[in-house]
Amino acid sequence: MSEKLQKVLARVGLGSRRYMEEVIAAGRVSVNGQVAQVGERIEPTDELRIDGRKVQFQIEDEIRRRVLIYYKPEGEICSRNDPESRPTVFEHLPPISNDRWVMVGRLDINSTGLLLFTNDGELANRLMHPSNEIEREYAVRVMGEVTPELRKNMLNGVVLDDGPAKFESFTEIGGEGINRWYQVVVKEGRNREVRRIFESQGLKVSRLLRTRYGTVILPRELRTGRWMELDKQDIDNLAKTVELKPRQGTGLFGMAKRRNDRMQDKPMAARRGGYLRQQRRDTEQDQHEGQDNHHYNHQRQDHRSDRQDRSYGNRERSDFRSERPAPRFDANRERSGNNFNQSRDENKFSPRKPFSLKKGFNKP
Repeated sequence: MSEKLQKVLARVGLGSRRYMEEVIAAGRVSVNGQVAQVGERIEPTDELRIDGRKVQFQIEDEIRRRVLIYYKPEGEICSRNDPESRPTVFEHLPPISNDRWVMVGRLDINSTGLLLFTNDGELANRLMHPSNEIEREYAVRVMGEVTPELRKNMLNGVVLDDGPAKFESFTEIGGEGINRWYQVVVKEGRNREVRRIFESQGLKVSRLLRTRYGTVILPRELRTGRWMELDKQDIDNLAKTVELKPRQGTGLFGMAKRRNDRMQDKPMAARRGGYLRQQRRDTEQDQHEGQDNHHYNHQRQDHRSDRQDRSYGNRERSDFRSERPAPRFDANRERSGNNFNQSRDENKFSPRKPFSLKKGFNKP
């Protein structure tokens, strides 16, 4: 079975599909010794080279389909690289040889919850495409009163900057006071869609947690900042919703299987994290250190004043001593002291007698 050249190069991890098309157009890719063209198809037996270096590849249908679920914490961004050096969701994923993880959907930096990753680009594209109407379920904490009229508006549809949007379902799930939790479902993955629908009704979302994507539900045993891999049945159910046939070899084996079983029995602790939480901790620490420095400087000033008072007292005592009469010179005492020093100097190098602890010991 053949496959498009740029698709193979992108799946190997050499770059995006669009970038690979530019590389092919520049004449840097060859198939069986001939310069390749954009859109050319490649067979499993063909020899593929880029800049003269051989590239190992497999046709997509022969690769084991894998899917990870990741519990995104607040403060991580859904990107491979960030110019501001913020943590990304890809930093905690396991390495994958001769392949790469493709993210399914996105969550903004302030949102948490379920993210899907797969090595099957076609599965990812179908799960994200609006025409397939894959449901995304969220738990949302809202500041403000959601009246029956506002609820009806959001279910019937509101007009946003990029077109109409609506909730497929809307259920209250708890909370007190002005902060209440709701469960909502959307079928599109537009940027900040859930937040913008609430904002169109004058409501503010204070927390947003994705709990389901298609047939995959965020497991209770999965902790923040951790990942786990789906087994064959879950992957096949997910592929079936977008009309993809199952692949051979899909599922967990060996160490991966034991790791998932162990996580269900004993979940791993949540990662302390998130860029925003670290910022809050740093701010609180700076405030605490500022209070400590203020207290330290205050104590230091008090200590300095006490020291000045003590030095003033010492000056008074020294002035008092200076007024006392000088001691009288005693010639006899001076001579006796000199004789003592002289005799000590003369005996400094004299041989010492042997010392014994027992009578008769060290006798000559």
